[in-house]
Amino acid sequence: MPKEQSSVRSRQRTDLREPRRYKVILFNDDFTTMDFVVMVLATVFHKNQGEAEQLMLQVHHAGQAVVGVYSYDVARTKVFHATEMAREHGFPLRVDCQPE
Repeated sequence: MPKEQSSVRSRQRTDLREPRRYKVILFNDDFTTMDFVVMVLATVFHKNQGEAEQLMLQVHHAGQAVVGVYSYDVARTKVFHATEMAREHGFPLRVDCQPE
């Protein structure tokens, strides 16, 4: 006599977590102009004029500032665009992303 097969499947427990976030950091240098940094913050990071100026001053005085926190892909894309923009204008602006 054949055994009956059950149509009930056991579920495996999976832990769902939020994806890791990455902070984008702008670093100070002696060559990139303050106006250009404000322009990058407004263009690439969509900061308003006041916020862009505040962040630029923080970069200038502290040597670096976190300008945004994003998913990995978005953070890397913003780093790429900001770096490309700086190179096109002849500035050595350093932008990086690190895990939060």
